[in-house]
Amino acid sequence: MTPKHADLAEQFITDEPRTNWHDETLWFVREKRDKAVHGIPEWEDLREWGSQIKNHSLSNLSQYLKEFEEKATANGIQIHWAATGEEHNQIIHKIIQKNNIQRIVKSKSMLTEECHLNDYLEHRGIEVVDSDLGERIVQFRKEAPSHIVLPAIHLKKQDVSETFHEHLNTEKGNNDPQYLTEAARGHLRDKFVESELSITGVNFAIAETGGFVVCTNEGNADMGAHSAAVHIACMGFEKIIPKAEHLAVFLRLLARSATGQPITTFSSHFQKPRDGQEMHIVIVDNGRSTQLGREDFRNSLKCIRCAACFNTCPVYRRSGGHSYHTSTAGPIGSILNPNLDMKANSDLPFASTLCGSCTNVCPVKINIHEQLWKWRQEIVKNGYVDTTKKIGMNGMAVLFSYPAIYRLTGKIGRWVMRVVPFITNNQLNPWYKQREMPKPPKESFRDWYKKNGNSQKN
Repeated sequence: MTPKHADLAEQFITDEPRTNWHDETLWFVREKRDKAVHGIPEWEDLREWGSQIKNHSLSNLSQYLKEFEEKATANGIQIHWAATGEEHNQIIHKIIQKNNIQRIVKSKSMLTEECHLNDYLEHRGIEVVDSDLGERIVQFRKEAPSHIVLPAIHLKKQDVSETFHEHLNTEKGNNDPQYLTEAARGHLRDKFVESELSITGVNFAIAETGGFVVCTNEGNADMGAHSAAVHIACMGFEKIIPKAEHLAVFLRLLARSATGQPITTFSSHFQKPRDGQEMHIVIVDNGRSTQLGREDFRNSLKCIRCAACFNTCPVYRRSGGHSYHTSTAGPIGSILNPNLDMKANSDLPFASTLCGSCTNVCPVKINIHEQLWKWRQEIVKNGYVDTTKKIGMNGMAVLFSYPAIYRLTGKIGRWVMRVVPFITNNQLNPWYKQREMPKPPKESFRDWYKKNGNSQKN
């Protein structure tokens, strides 16, 4: 049985200082994003262009994917098509077996996380070394990434020091970031030199040229791809864009939205294999066709994986990425994952305040909070909410339908919270867990407005 977001979040917030630190750290990234985007006057134009290019690409997907395959094949790249995550993993496994590969490095790829590639290969005796520093840290700890851009953002430097002491034999208790970084660099450099096969993701695939772009801040995708004899790039089919000239729009949007940088440190362009190298691209559907056919939810496929919606979401910041129990967490994960498995991920669209901040910061204008609301309706319609929630929502619907009853109930509720607070402030009340109940006002807003509305206008 899949654990629920509320239960996992409850575990995370047990450590209050860490919860506060996680919240503040991600808000710091959100503030960096704001400063970066306000520094360029044409930001809203870029968002609109990015949105329109993605809309056009999704509406002409078959045409651009066919063009991409033809151009890439002419460049000497071998194209593979995978309908499911299982097929994606099988294709990669066959390439590994065919080349008798033993040593593999992988750069960050949320698609391979979505397809559970590492687990698939490990069960067949093949070890894959994640080369992104954050991913390597969580791989050592046998954890999943908790953030799609900052995989180890839930960990402090003391946690990293303990992990490296255990796995890299670094000095116990030495938390110096420079020392720890140098230890990781030496470890990963050996893995790059030894690697025979490199797996990377794809940020943007260009139909016009048959080439693709991978964005990293560490250069690890380049190190792997340039060292290994075989390079496999894994892409969801929504990564296609029509022309090379469109790249400028997305490269300006991506890094500013993700970390507040003007551009990622490495935006690596791959066009064809070098002499003696094999290059493969695995193009994956894995439920994307279904999402494309859902009119209310197809916009989610415009996502460029910047995680701006994570950093601004008040629920994500205070509940941690692992509470979402899926490879892609946060608001965007909450509208992508019900498409993959509605029953298992039925709790995720409810892990939101529907404040709309995710939609406001989305660089390609995905209406995330509206889709969260629509997914709730789909989930209820399909019977995937528990009985308690269903009864509660039906009760609220009745309450909101009769204003007189609503006002009377509100009056009673305020009186109870003020005069006999222990009735609400106890452990049987889920809203009381790990938070203080608000002090009730003496009167409702309606009553206040009736008394003061006219004087305020004057």
